[in-house]
Amino acid sequence: HCKGSTGATQGARALSMNAVDIVKYPHMPARHPIVILFYKPYGVLSQFTPLDGHPSLADFGLPPKVYAAGRLDHDSEGLLVLTDDGETQSRLSHPKHGHTKTYWAQVERVPGPQALQALRAGVKLRDGWTKPCKARLLPSEPALPPRASPIRARKSVPTAWVEITLGEGKNRQVRRMTAAVGHPTLRLVRVRVGPYNLAGLESGRWRRV
Repeated sequence: HCKGSTGATQGARALSMNAVDIVKYPHMPARHPIVILFYKPYGVLSQFTPLDGHPSLADFGLPPKVYAAGRLDHDSEGLLVLTDDGETQSRLSHPKHGHTKTYWAQVERVPGPQALQALRAGVKLRDGWTKPCKARLLPSEPALPPRASPIRARKSVPTAWVEITLGEGKNRQVRRMTAAVGHPTLRLVRVRVGPYNLAGLESGRWRRV
């Protein structure tokens, strides 16, 4: 009988200790999602599988199980944010979360005030009007690395750089917008996504934040 009591007491003590453990350690520490900033070069796909002769993200030594939060066309360059967390991916890529993206576009000819105002107000594309955005002429050519494939600029036609900040993401939107106001895009670089930017990155390099 005494042995039984001792066993019951030990069992109660074990339960008590487990309860303390549960109270003291209610959950495991929260896992911090991986967020990577990658300076995507011209001609590289925003995916890990090569296609039609274009190189992919698999060529740059990125960690496994990360995916792009929003795409960047193969003929565009600049900031691509990658993460292993679905919620972070959605928050950065879906327009409903309010994150903006900033692009530098080298365009044919120098846009005047009317063209810039048209970009800001919204232009009509085949899939509807674009939402109001920010657009300004950059005072000088930004310090960017040379592109692997030179732009097809015409010597007789001057070029200029425009900064455009969007809160939406239609397919090839910046290119279609500048073309709609008479200034086709020759080179396109994304320099910011939400709170992240290209500062300190070289083309083809990445860093974790």
